[in-house]
Amino acid sequence: MRDNAAAMNPIYIVLIVLAVIAIGVFLYAVGIYNSLVALRNRFKNAFAQIDVQLKRRHDLIPNLVEVAKGYLAHERGTLDEVIAARGAAISAGQKAAADPTDPAAMKALSGAESQLAGAMSRLMVVVESYPNLKGNETMRQLTEELTSTENKVSFARQAYNDSVMEYNTARQVFPSVIIANMGGFQAAELFEITNTQERDAPQVKFT
Repeated sequence: MRDNAAAMNPIYIVLIVLAVIAIGVFLYAVGIYNSLVALRNRFKNAFAQIDVQLKRRHDLIPNLVEVAKGYLAHERGTLDEVIAARGAAISAGQKAAADPTDPAAMKALSGAESQLAGAMSRLMVVVESYPNLKGNETMRQLTEELTSTENKVSFARQAYNDSVMEYNTARQVFPSVIIANMGGFQAAELFEITNTQERDAPQVKFT
């Protein structure tokens, strides 16, 4: 009996060691999974801050266009372009807000916001040619609010992109990439303005 027990001891020891290793690997995998979830939630929350500022920006634009209508009778095409671009940006923003983890939705939002920024920049160039419009107090206030909002969008976008970079890096390194693929953690899309002519926030300089 004692000889058999002694012979079995190494087997038990091996089994215990294997069990401890398995538990350790499992807990390590759980830790990686939870870390990826936390990083994903972080960039989703960062996008929520962008969404707030984009909605504020979208709300300001119709008021600005309405004021400009009275002065830009011969620039209807420019105004229509701004309104159309705003509508596309709102639609893209709604889809992105519904799922910021969807790379296609975020890419579409980047494109739509780039188009809107470009349309607004062209409108501001036109406004520069109309001194009476530049001197309108309502227009002045709206453009100041718009510039402030654009700055907030830029700040929120940078915070979002930083969170996305951290998340993407975490999901790409080994062994996190294994857990990421098994857990369905797809790569996140940066929120960028790709057209270099449309990167600057639309501004009006009153001189």
